[in-house]
Amino acid sequence: MTVNGRPVYEAKAELFRSLGHPVRIRVLELLVERDHAVHELLEQIEVEQSGLSRHLAVLRRTGLVRQQRTGGQVCYSLVGTQTAQMLAAARGLLREIVAEGRALEDSLDADVPGAT
Repeated sequence: MTVNGRPVYEAKAELFRSLGHPVRIRVLELLVERDHAVHELLEQIEVEQSGLSRHLAVLRRTGLVRQQRTGGQVCYSLVGTQTAQMLAAARGLLREIVAEGRALEDSLDADVPGAT
């Protein structure tokens, strides 16, 4: 199976690369809540306007967000509902990883006499 002429695994890798920066993750988290104008994103994220523009371009190229001009402002929104579900799944996975780490730490402490 292919996506735009590329194997699916390559398209997935490109998608995950587009998620590989904290600013892009934060943009997506904000857009899960509601559509945002660029100036609203700048108020919420500590980044220069040129940097935000580059990150938004990556998200647009990947197809995760769309832009539309509304009353002189450029507004961004998520494409589809899967992005919100992916972010929620990542949060759940992080919880599992943290819980597993705690369980491992507890079991290591149990092996040491006098450890709490």
